[in-house]
Amino acid sequence: MSAVTDIAVETRPDHVAVVELRRPPYNYFDVHLIAALADAYERLAADGDVRAIVLASQGRHFCAGADFTGASSAAPLSADEGAPALYRTALRLFAAPIPVVAAVQGTAIGGGLGLALSADFRVATPESRFVANFARLGLHQGFGISVTLPAVVGRQKALDLLYTGRRVEGTEALAIGLADRLVAAVDLREAAIEHARAIAASAPLAVRSIRATMWADLLPAIEAVTARESAEQAVLRDTADFAEGTRANAERREPRFTGA
Repeated sequence: MSAVTDIAVETRPDHVAVVELRRPPYNYFDVHLIAALADAYERLAADGDVRAIVLASQGRHFCAGADFTGASSAAPLSADEGAPALYRTALRLFAAPIPVVAAVQGTAIGGGLGLALSADFRVATPESRFVANFARLGLHQGFGISVTLPAVVGRQKALDLLYTGRRVEGTEALAIGLADRLVAAVDLREAAIEHARAIAASAPLAVRSIRATMWADLLPAIEAVTARESAEQAVLRDTADFAEGTRANAERREPRFTGA
């Protein structure tokens, strides 16, 4: 593997590349990590030998999104330029020319769920947890989740997950389409590679063409919605409920929201 910042890339002889986030245990992201990830995707797409990507993470959890506590090495997500810059950079992930299979261990929470949804497929375990916890933090969803989540699970289920911020474990994730395959934790990485390998066995130019068509309507919608998401987040970050939500999350207790 060759490391680029907190990302490692392994190119394999079966036309599959594994791109691994290396900020364990939670793999919090910032604009620098997302930019490095997008750079890796684009370099691999330019390599005619790579036909599919596996997005994986080191440690216990897939990704916990942005770090609002400031306790990790991730750069803080500022209220002004931070979220818009992050989401503009994330658009490069959605526009990746070749398919991506995410191997989701542990938790994909908040923006980490958004990152998982930027992939074409998600392979998970019974212990995996998908959480759109924004409302439990007093915040609006981001990372294009307003488009990608209903595209995957349907509008009504997306509303349920966004309004309640409840946890979806692996078995339910598979049932509602949030996960495409469920395997034992010990088999997760290899199962994701196997899924990517099946894609890589198809004609690569045809697969790229198909992916471009299937994402064609979503990409402009994601670009438009991320502008709204970041604007809504900027407003809500100044509320007492957001302060309470992030404090309660850090203290692992139920938040006491007042609507202020």
